[in-house]
Amino acid sequence: MIYSKSAEYAIQAMIYLADHQDNKNIMVSKIAEDYDIPRHFLAKLVQSLAKHHLVKSTRGRNGGIRLNKPSRDIRVIDIIYAIDGPPPEFEMCVIGLDVCTDDVPCPLHDRWKLIKEDIHTLLGHENLEHLAEELDKKREALAK
Repeated sequence: MIYSKSAEYAIQAMIYLADHQDNKNIMVSKIAEDYDIPRHFLAKLVQSLAKHHLVKSTRGRNGGIRLNKPSRDIRVIDIIYAIDGPPPEFEMCVIGLDVCTDDVPCPLHDRWKLIKEDIHTLLGHENLEHLAEELDKKREALAK
């Protein structure tokens, strides 16, 4: 994929929070268990998400995490950037060539550039509320 496994785990955790947003804190260990994500690893990801104001973390007896803003206001790209950072100014060539630019393109450059733009647009428009709704539909279909 075009984002890391860390970002994938963070997206899953954020969808979980969107799906369970009733203003209660959820333990990181619960999300880790339900999605089979290493707990300590997820805890580190949550620190980055909190630093980027996507989740609110509370310590103590009733502690845990929850979304810091409505799920409809959190886009997938926000999560990816919080974990992986913004895309590099100069990306690597899709087929591994040293030089691959608009001026000196590789054989796939023009098509890959369009695909990357489409993916970036998709991730920039998708929000957690929609993803959580779609996940609920999938669960219902699987339960039949």
